[in-house]
Amino acid sequence: MEKTYDIHNLGCAHCGSKIEEAINKLEEVDSAVLNFQLKRLKVSGEHSEGLLARMNEIAQSIEPDVQIVLSAGKKKHDHDNEHEHHHDEHCDCGHDHEHEHHHDEHCACDHDHEHEHHHDEHFACGHDHAHEHHHGHEENSKLEIASLAVGVVLFAAAIAVHHLTKFLPAAAALYAAAYLVLGINVLKATVKSLTKGNIFNENFLMTVATLGAFALGEYAEAVGVVLFFRIGELFEDIAVARSRKAITDVTELRVEEADVLRSGEFVRVDADDIEVGDIVRIKVGERIAVDGVVESGESRIDTSAVNGEPVPMTVRAGDSIMSGCINISETFTLRATAAADDSMITKIANAVEDASSAKPKLDRFITRFAKVYTPIVIGIAAATALLGSLITGDWQKWLYSALTFLVISCPCALVLSVPLAYFSGIGASSKLGILFKGGDSIEALGKVRAIAFDKTGTLTNGSFTVTRITSAGSLGDEELLRLCGSCEQISTHPVAESIVSYCRANGIHLTEPERSSDIAGRGVEAEVDGREVLCGNMKLMQEKGAELTVLPQTAAGTSVYVAVNGRVEGVILVSDEMKRTSAEAVKALKSMGIATAMFTGDVPETAAEVGSALGVDAAKGGLLPDEKLAELRALREKHGSVMFVGDGLNDAPVLAGADVGGAMQTGSDLALEAADAVFMNSEPMSVVTAKKIADKTLRISYENIIFALAVKAAVLVLGLVGHPNMWLAVFADSGTAMLLILNSIRALDTKKYR
Repeated sequence: MEKTYDIHNLGCAHCGSKIEEAINKLEEVDSAVLNFQLKRLKVSGEHSEGLLARMNEIAQSIEPDVQIVLSAGKKKHDHDNEHEHHHDEHCDCGHDHEHEHHHDEHCACDHDHEHEHHHDEHFACGHDHAHEHHHGHEENSKLEIASLAVGVVLFAAAIAVHHLTKFLPAAAALYAAAYLVLGINVLKATVKSLTKGNIFNENFLMTVATLGAFALGEYAEAVGVVLFFRIGELFEDIAVARSRKAITDVTELRVEEADVLRSGEFVRVDADDIEVGDIVRIKVGERIAVDGVVESGESRIDTSAVNGEPVPMTVRAGDSIMSGCINISETFTLRATAAADDSMITKIANAVEDASSAKPKLDRFITRFAKVYTPIVIGIAAATALLGSLITGDWQKWLYSALTFLVISCPCALVLSVPLAYFSGIGASSKLGILFKGGDSIEALGKVRAIAFDKTGTLTNGSFTVTRITSAGSLGDEELLRLCGSCEQISTHPVAESIVSYCRANGIHLTEPERSSDIAGRGVEAEVDGREVLCGNMKLMQEKGAELTVLPQTAAGTSVYVAVNGRVEGVILVSDEMKRTSAEAVKALKSMGIATAMFTGDVPETAAEVGSALGVDAAKGGLLPDEKLAELRALREKHGSVMFVGDGLNDAPVLAGADVGGAMQTGSDLALEAADAVFMNSEPMSVVTAKKIADKTLRISYENIIFALAVKAAVLVLGLVGHPNMWLAVFADSGTAMLLILNSIRALDTKKYR
């Protein structure tokens, strides 16, 4: 069983990774994933009554003010448990539970709320706790900025007095006042950490370093450290909030209420109560609550929130539309084809949220690295203070050097900047209609050197139509079409469906076959009107031993051969149009140094013509799924990591076998499930955009790691050779963190990917 928890007051990314690791060690927990950016924790396992209390105990032993609470959400996804876990919405105790921060799951109101509500964080004792928490957060932010401003003024006054009057006692008093204003929260957190037995965290290290600097008479450095530490924290909060918005903008697209036809009139109902088949009225300016088909009316809808397409789409009766789009023209009605939980916008929101929690390998490496980095640097600091002082006798210099090491010993800049880069990449891609299934998918795509495409429905529209009928002579065109259409009724292949549609559109009566079977990758075998009929590609004709008649060959489309009683009687040509961005996408990928290929089950002649028109490096036709997989492996051996983009049911094995699988949103459910990335507008240029985002995200991650380690190493070396400088140490810690965060959120800029 999986549950989602919100985390309040978590300010340290490194502490977040420690909390995640500790919770994962609990016996009843199968897996725990902490998303620092979303401040959310997903826990799978046995959610016993005391688990939340134990998780809070763990979290508070690492970062004292952290509170873990069950995520309420705005939806009624726990409706089935409502009677059991929500006996009432209010407890009339009059207590301020927000003030108590929910340290326990009960309130001391002479009632055992834990027994009644242990699965719910909402006691609603006459208070809106969510609102109170948000309001409290805003108040805290104002206090933070105010105290920061006061601290800066006191710091500036201390520097002025120190350098202008040379009156050290007055300057020292001002430095101390500035330090207390700026560092009081750090000192409080240190005391709390010590009571919990957690020594080596950023607050403790910062306290030791700054108090040590004060003891050595380095007042300005001590205050400067806490000042930049505070600025760094504030900057971090702003940057994380900005990147979080990119995710929450998508996850909050779900609609709460809609007008639904009930007993002859439209009434406002909760979107969760909409059922398949309900008639929903969509007014101008409203967001569509569920997937459906336009029942009546005509309008234009803004689909940009779903697929990134800026141009509005016109819809009429019979057109399918996705939830999450906005009606911008006229009121219309739609018939729901899915409930809210099964609609596209919910799937998108869930996919984006899950993706933001899935960690790339690079992030996992940094987490492991951080576990050893801090102890090593602290060890170097201790050795420097001891050995340097013993060898030279200058204890003040080497103690000061050791203190500078403590300032840079916390790896928060690294621990935050790498996942923040991927978080930003996921946010940017979701705005452009590209859904990655995790940071690891972006990481893998960044390493891809070759991209192979399926043809039908991926590079072409998949909207086939019959363009030529060639009879061998014994059957007329209409009879040839009738026999073929009757057989193809059992197939879901786009070519088969196009032939059936063409027959019906032209008034050709189709009959049900006496028996039939769909042969994967070949065609259909059936008995129609007592005749054995084969409809499919040349491989089917050859395997079944059909007598071939001389027929004109063409590479202008897909050839469907029709054999009756063992003799090929004709061929039906079905053609498809290329998508508008296919050629542009191939050209763009080649300009990026990416090898391109097209693998299709269509005949080699058609594959060669389409491949030539698009300019792909290699085009292979007549391939079955296992043969596509073999070609993919050959492509990997030649170029390295490879991506496959498809949409069909038969593409699922290839998508799963590729280093990165990409699926068009219009594809089969199996293809969407097997893919690592889904392209909501189903256009090949989205693949180029995804590759650009992945490349930039991966590059930013490596830049962050190299820069952070280089700066920290430089400060360590300077300290070890006898040139310590706490201002440099401050830059190596808080200054570097700010630069890395700035660098990470560059991935949010969607304009550079278009």
